Amino acid sequence: MREIKYEDIVKSIRDSIMYSGTNLPKDALEKMNEAYEKEKSPVAREVLKQLLENADIASSEDKPLCQDTGLAVFFVKVGEDVKVVGGTLKAAINEGTEKGYKDGYLRASTCHWDTRANLKDEIGYNLPAIIHFDLVEGDELEIEYAAKGGGSENVSRATVIPPAAGRQGVIDYVKEVVSNAGPNPCPPLTVGVGIGGTFEKAVISSKHALFRKLGSVNENSTLESMEKELVEELNKLGIGAMGMGGTQTVFGVHIEKNPCHIASLPVSVNVQCHSSRHTVIKL
Repeated sequence: MREIKYEDIVKSIRDSIMYSGTNLPKDALEKMNEAYEKEKSPVAREVLKQLLENADIASSEDKPLCQDTGLAVFFVKVGEDVKVVGGTLKAAINEGTEKGYKDGYLRASTCHWDTRANLKDEIGYNLPAIIHFDLVEGDELEIEYAAKGGGSENVSRATVIPPAAGRQGVIDYVKEVVSNAGPNPCPPLTVGVGIGGTFEKAVISSKHALFRKLGSVNENSTLESMEKELVEELNKLGIGAMGMGGTQTVFGVHIEKNPCHIASLPVSVNVQCHSSRHTVIKL
């Protein structure tokens, strides 16, 4: 049994949140530069130039990339031979989240669903974190973190289509969701797609798909083909950077699949804005 200290988890979470809030990940920055080089619209090119300048200022001056610093979302792989010493894993993640948002002067965005009152004094600063646990073999702890803003979350969708709709039905639904989203999620976008499972499994898979490195190739050849087709089709929509038109609407499309019931074909589309803040912690 390998022991990991509670305080080490707290510090790792805190530091990752603070860094991610002000530094665009390498893969997203590379895709932003790539989009700038490929963009054919002068207006959209200027917008992408400003987004790159914003990323540079945020990093050099240690300022948030965006005023919407999101809710903290975690996917955690817990090795069966790992023991957290000094507290629980869930408590460590929440404490690290609160410290990261507080110490980084990042906005507290959690509120009561009805009254809309901010919950920073009742529950905690930007708490509770959204945590998905998975028990795996081994003695390691892997924590994937992403900040999920309201603009991109608000246009994310899920449905259950007829099984006969098949691959084309999935592609058509993704195009519909992104087209309807328009400029609201602040493109260029990363688009996560969850196929199969049950309704909620598809949604969770679509969210987890956003954590995959931009530019990486899907290990499944069928999904790789669908991803390439969707990138091409979504860029034809003409939404462009920040909705100003152009040829670069998405950075990438990432698909995750699951077996499903013979009578169902759940599909979920989870959208992430151009400020794709994410990181991985391994302890």
